[in-house]
Amino acid sequence: MNTDQRRGLLIILSSPSGAGKSTLSKRLRAWDPDIRFSVSATTRDPRPGEVNGEDYHFMTEATFKRDVADGMMLEHAHVFGNFYGSPRRPVMSAIEDGHDVLFDVDWQGEQQIRNTDLGKHALSIFLLPPSIAELRARLEGRGQDSEEVIEKRMRKSWDEISRWSNYDYVLVNDDLDATEQRLLTIVASERLRREQQPAVVEHVRMLQAEFEGMS
Repeated sequence: MNTDQRRGLLIILSSPSGAGKSTLSKRLRAWDPDIRFSVSATTRDPRPGEVNGEDYHFMTEATFKRDVADGMMLEHAHVFGNFYGSPRRPVMSAIEDGHDVLFDVDWQGEQQIRNTDLGKHALSIFLLPPSIAELRARLEGRGQDSEEVIEKRMRKSWDEISRWSNYDYVLVNDDLDATEQRLLTIVASERLRREQQPAVVEHVRMLQAEFEGMS
């Protein structure tokens, strides 16, 4: 029996903007290219160059709301006039085939996923900056946002940071390489959880039958 067979994890990585989530997500998938990224569904129109099914699953508002009502969205939110969510079907298919799925969601999305029947397979990790001053410095150093946008992100950051205790693991990203190693250690260990190894149940039954056959 192949006891290496396992069920995939729902890896939820959250942080305030500037704490290193995007970089660590890329490094995690470089470490294991077999990790799938959960492609969100949205009711907004596609932007030039965006591909349906790769960038987003584009759908009508009626279809989106129907999927929510039918329990086919693991999490969803209404943002700036449009709906966004994580479709259940591709995630379920991936984890049953032994593939981990990476989610880029905030604390509200994390809680919604936790409250589904797939929540027992979730692994949630929150990234903290070493300081608020460093968080601002990172946002300014990216050179991508105006001062107004940076101020909005900074105001939002404390609301996000205050939810840290909802997560399974919390990492202070004071050194990117060291944080990466801690992240990889967590994922590798969580893959060995009893709930992630359905083949072990059958193996124990085989051991029981073998033991009873000795008597």
